[in-house]
Amino acid sequence: MSSFEILLTQEAEDYLYLLASDKGRVRTYKAVSKALILMSKNLRHPSLSTHEFHSKQGPNGEKILESYAQNKTPGAHRIFWYYGPMKNEITVFAITPHL
Repeated sequence: MSSFEILLTQEAEDYLYLLASDKGRVRTYKAVSKALILMSKNLRHPSLSTHEFHSKQGPNGEKILESYAQNKTPGAHRIFWYYGPMKNEITVFAITPHL
């Protein structure tokens, strides 16, 4: 099983910083951070529940995938990403609460 380098777009990086700097969102920040670490090691980890997100494509037509940072909690966060641009890299373009 190969490991992946996680690249964050500016939007994803800004949102992660927002979570980290808000004392009321410490639990969410920790869950998102843990999910990103799991993604770098094993994209098939069961807690990520990774699956294809069909209604969008990446900037160059890439398949978009969604991974869970949280589950069964109000406002559970999701991580949206695609493979690339280089081999063994994934680009996270959004971290959002699930509505």
